[in-house]
Amino acid sequence: MSDLAAMLAEELAQPAPPAVAAMAADLARETPHAMAVLFYGSALRTGDLSGVLDFYVLTEREPRRGLKGLVNRILAPEVSYREAGEGAEALRAKIATLTLRQFLISAHGRRADTTIWTRFAQPAALIWSRDAEAARSAVGAVALCVATASRFAAALGPPQGLREEYWAALFQRTYKAELRVEAQGRGDTLIARHPARYVAILAPAWEEAGVPFEARGRQIGPMLSPRTALGLRWGWSLRQALGKPLNAARLIKAAFTFDGAARYAAWKIERHTGVDIELTPWRERHPILAAPGVLWRVARARRKG
Repeated sequence: MSDLAAMLAEELAQPAPPAVAAMAADLARETPHAMAVLFYGSALRTGDLSGVLDFYVLTEREPRRGLKGLVNRILAPEVSYREAGEGAEALRAKIATLTLRQFLISAHGRRADTTIWTRFAQPAALIWSRDAEAARSAVGAVALCVATASRFAAALGPPQGLREEYWAALFQRTYKAELRVEAQGRGDTLIARHPARYVAILAPAWEEAGVPFEARGRQIGPMLSPRTALGLRWGWSLRQALGKPLNAARLIKAAFTFDGAARYAAWKIERHTGVDIELTPWRERHPILAAPGVLWRVARARRKG
């Protein structure tokens, strides 16, 4: 096991609140061919379970066939929403389901989509696995995400600087490349919650990614060849150009395949921007048609704010 994988194995083994672990076990039981359940996102970072919990369920084989399965293979993952419990103890969760193979392809950075490897460059927890082999596979997949993210960070960050500056450069670019409603500076907030973690993980990630570097005290700098650096920057430019269209395609897919998509979107917008979106029956039935008006209202409210 590499130094990076060893660090991440310890991080991923952090215990989850009992209610979260129970929900993960339920998801695993309900999902055919489930191998592992990863927990990530704001609820993990803050411990606040009042929002929507974020799970990734990795499977050994395709959980669904037919037209919906084909759409989810093209625009993985399959996303669903569920609630458990009642009253103050109620939990809400967004679940992304895909095969381990699909996860690994994205984690390698072989596709234009940045969603998976940027998400799992951040802290996560492995709260259910089928067996020890499945757990090792999940740890390896997350390590690949971190290595891929660090490789792009080397090209997007300064020639030499503090370790956290590379992650900041990466997260700032990835948030701009996606259709996100989070406030500006969100990437800096992510690093501020776990600064020591991002400092510690950069060098092992570069070693895993094959990025040569020179470290002197707190300063570090990648030693990329001009050809490699140019290739990574061109690769990033392509991902940035395609990021928003890919996100838009997923939103359209979600409108047809994500039960409760309108309710989840309204909650997400209010939580991250403070803009209260009235969920009318028409908006819930026609989320695509309603989206331009909703986005215009959010933009107008943020300009006034």
